[in-house]
Amino acid sequence: MARATRRTFLRSVVGSLIAGPLLAACGSSSDIPATAAPAGSPGPTVIATVSRSTPAAASGRVRIGYLPITDAAPLLLAHAKGYYQQQGLEADQPTMFRSWSQISEALQARQVDVVHLLMPISIWMRFGQQVPVKLVAWDHVNGSALTVAEQIERVEDLAGKTLAVPFWYSIHNVLIQMLLERAGLQPILRGDPSADERTVKLVVMPPPDMAPALANGSIAGYIVAEPFNALAEVQGAGKILRFSGDVWLDHACCVVVMHEEDVATRPEWAQAVVTAIVRAQRFARENRAEAARLLVKEGDRGYLPQPLEAIERVLSDHEHDRYVQEGVIRHPEWGAQRIDFRPYPFQSYTEALIEHLRRTRVEGNAGFLATLDPASAHAELVDDRFVRQALEAEGGPAVFDLPETLTRSERIEP
Repeated sequence: MARATRRTFLRSVVGSLIAGPLLAACGSSSDIPATAAPAGSPGPTVIATVSRSTPAAASGRVRIGYLPITDAAPLLLAHAKGYYQQQGLEADQPTMFRSWSQISEALQARQVDVVHLLMPISIWMRFGQQVPVKLVAWDHVNGSALTVAEQIERVEDLAGKTLAVPFWYSIHNVLIQMLLERAGLQPILRGDPSADERTVKLVVMPPPDMAPALANGSIAGYIVAEPFNALAEVQGAGKILRFSGDVWLDHACCVVVMHEEDVATRPEWAQAVVTAIVRAQRFARENRAEAARLLVKEGDRGYLPQPLEAIERVLSDHEHDRYVQEGVIRHPEWGAQRIDFRPYPFQSYTEALIEHLRRTRVEGNAGFLATLDPASAHAELVDDRFVRQALEAEGGPAVFDLPETLTRSERIEP
């Protein structure tokens, strides 16, 4: 099948936006004038539109793109700790984007070389849009939650309400539809929800808008990546009803994605990037408090705009015992962290995710999923050569609490 040109990819993105809120995600999808950090500043560069004349990356240089969520932590900590430079790379200041559409477009346009993407987006890009991307590692596991208004006590109480998700092609949309089905509720994407008909309306909303929308009553809850759930707790805007890792144990959310051409023609470069990111994941696991301080933006340093208190709640698994006592965590025996960093991309997860995506309602044309063979899709999308070597460099899979066989069975209990 012919690969997508950038023009056809952009046409598809625009078409999706017209057809529905497919690509409105972690920020506004509207065009916003570019804002750049001052020259020499260690702070993040923020851009909202994509230059049409950006050249391809030079050999030995790495340009990171990220959204302001804790999913991006390994890519950012590798920069903060100088791990890219230790691998012989020249690392530009990471560039912060405001939406999944912008970061996806920037990768396609080669404005950046390495990004974190929601894993379902990488599947959609590769097989729905024929964009030659490669998944080279997981960025993290778990790291999301369902946050609701204070009066909501159970998932069943969401009948007749509206919930926000960050993106149709997201683990969040998959998990919330599992939870609703388990509670005897039906998700709808159009029309008004009805308590009598036990329907719940799902809408795509930029995560920064979710807590304010919950506070003013326009939605009853949202499911999204951290730290927006921790932020609602800190601000008193809502409470967590379930953690994503308590529904699908150690699920991937964001993954590390780069161009297939770079993987094929510059394997040493790809290895250096992945080695740096895996090292940062180990640092984050073993130094959570320091990692939080490095991530939060304070003055002209750091990367994430949320307050340190919210970032610390996510990385430190704050109030774990209270969540167990209140039933927020239903499977304490799983030992799932609120967020953890384990880089190996399990084939069993790719296959299970594709199977669940087929049963998940989304806006736009998802016909490509019907004929997508899960095992073949994993083989085409994922290249685990680099992460395997990086794991060995860090002491082996056990350092990350991964099985030596690098195989597992998926555990899903909504």
